[in-house]
Amino acid sequence: MPYPKLDSSYAFIYDGTLEGLLCAIFETYRQKLVPSEIVTEENLQLRLGQQPITIPTSPAIAQRVKDGLCRDCGRSTFSAIGVAFLSDEPDKGTAICSFVRYAIREKGNVLGQIAHPCVEPMVKLHRFVMNERHYMMQFLRFREMQGGVWFAACNPKANVVPILMDWFSARFNTQPFIIFDEAHGIAGVSHNGAWTLVKSDSLTLPEETTDEALMADAWKRFYDAVSIKDRYNPELHRSFMPKRLWGNITEMQERIPDNSLRRQ
Repeated sequence: MPYPKLDSSYAFIYDGTLEGLLCAIFETYRQKLVPSEIVTEENLQLRLGQQPITIPTSPAIAQRVKDGLCRDCGRSTFSAIGVAFLSDEPDKGTAICSFVRYAIREKGNVLGQIAHPCVEPMVKLHRFVMNERHYMMQFLRFREMQGGVWFAACNPKANVVPILMDWFSARFNTQPFIIFDEAHGIAGVSHNGAWTLVKSDSLTLPEETTDEALMADAWKRFYDAVSIKDRYNPELHRSFMPKRLWGNITEMQERIPDNSLRRQ
């Protein structure tokens, strides 16, 4: 059975949530219509003669689509969709819809078919998000704030804090900490191994402890001491540690003058 062609005369608009996207995918079956675009309103760029259709979000319908995917294609498939959805790509809804329709038609886990035109875009989204998660796992730098809270800021190119928190909470299960994504305005807050997500464009934090300033400077000095200047390769350095992340990496900051590091 040939895969249905996309209808460029229509665009589906969803609310930007995963539940909203699942409802839009449901509508492609109910209306027997596969639009060329499934996007949020802010990412909509109508072509001449193209008709937008706003899809309402229904938790019941979203759950129905999720249950069908898990039943026919496996929970790992739905998990991969959830990860891909964390991408910042404006056309992720279109890519995920094509993947879901193909996976449901095949009734199986099709993630391995990376050369298929309905699978490749979704797999690329998933891979990019997981790469951003890996960068954050490597390069997040926590600072000790007054009151015993540890804080780390980041600026990932995907909304990865929701898939970072389990990993960090399992390792810092006795330490309260906050991971704040400045780019997406979301903070992961962990206490005693349990965590929650908070939407916020900015955070008001206590001052750093004096010990934190001392330890940060010691880490910078160690980083400088172990480097071999004659073998420094800036291009290789940037490939392993992307420059866009340097603003929140302790060892890439300027050293604090010695006279300001005295204990109070």
